[in-house]
Amino acid sequence: MDEQFKSGFVTIIGRPNVGKSTLMNHLIGQKIAITSNKPQTTRNRIQTVFTDKNKGQIVFLDTPGIHKAKNKLGEYMVNVAEKTLNEVDVILWLVEPTNYIGAGEQHIIEQLKKADTPVILIINKIDTVERDKVFEFIDTYRKVYDFAEIIPASALRGQNTGDIIDSIFKYLPYGPMFYDEDTITDQPERAICAEIIREKALHALNDEIPHGIAVAIDQMKFRQGGKMADIDATIVCEKDSHKGIIIGKQGAMLKKIGTNARYEIERLLDAKVNLKLWVKVKKDWRDSDFLIKNFGYRKED
Repeated sequence: MDEQFKSGFVTIIGRPNVGKSTLMNHLIGQKIAITSNKPQTTRNRIQTVFTDKNKGQIVFLDTPGIHKAKNKLGEYMVNVAEKTLNEVDVILWLVEPTNYIGAGEQHIIEQLKKADTPVILIINKIDTVERDKVFEFIDTYRKVYDFAEIIPASALRGQNTGDIIDSIFKYLPYGPMFYDEDTITDQPERAICAEIIREKALHALNDEIPHGIAVAIDQMKFRQGGKMADIDATIVCEKDSHKGIIIGKQGAMLKKIGTNARYEIERLLDAKVNLKLWVKVKKDWRDSDFLIKNFGYRKED
C-alpha cells in the first residue's frame, strides 16, 4: 500500500431537501441513495464508497436531514444524524444559496460547534442564482462559523464536484482502504431494492401520503443462474384511505410504481425482475418502536 494513501469517513449533512443524496450519487457516479423533492427521503445512514487508486478512499455516510423531530421515526433520524458528527474525519454541510441563515441552519451550527471535526461548506444549487450573488452567500456563511473550506457547487449539474473530492482528501488521515476497491456501498441489495420502490412511490404519489410509507421486501430469490429475480414487496401505509390511493383506479397507481421500480432494480441487479407489490395498512407505524425496527431502522445505527 502506498504511504501516501489516505482513507476516512465523511458525513454529508444539511436540512431535508438540500440535495445531499443527489450530491452523493454524483460523487460516487452511481445511484445508491434515493432522491425526491419531498422531505424525509433518506431515513437510514447509507454508506457509499469512493476509491481513487492513487489518492485514497472516502467512505460517505449520507445521514437523514437534521431537523426538529415530530415523532419516534423523526427522533431516530435526528439522533442518527447528530451522533455521526463526532465519528467522522470530515463533515460536508450542504446549504441553499441564500443570505438568510434560518433557525434550521442555526440549529446545525450549534451541533457543529460541539464537534471537533473539519467542516467543508457546500453552497449547493448555484446553477439557480446569479454568479455575483454567490460571493455574498460565501461571505454570509463565513461570518457564522470557521469552515475548513467553502465550495459553491451544483450537485445536479456536476459543477465543482471534483473540487469537493480534492478538498476532502486534504483532511483525511493516511491509512489503508476500509473496503476493496470494487465496493460501492455496504447496503444489502434487498435494502436498495426497498428504497428504489419507496422512491418510485414518492415520485408517483401526492404530498400527503409519502411520509407515511415504508417498504418491506418479503422475499427475493434468484433463478436461472442469477439472470432472473423474483421479488415480493409490501408497501406499508398508515391509513385505509392511503391504501386506496396507492393502489389507484383498477390498480393503475400500483402498476405504475411497480413498472418504474422494476426498470431501475433490473439495472441494479443486472437481471430480469419479476416484481410483485402488495399494500398493507399499519396505523401509526412511525410511532411504534417495534415497527420502526421491523422496517430496518435500528436504534444502534
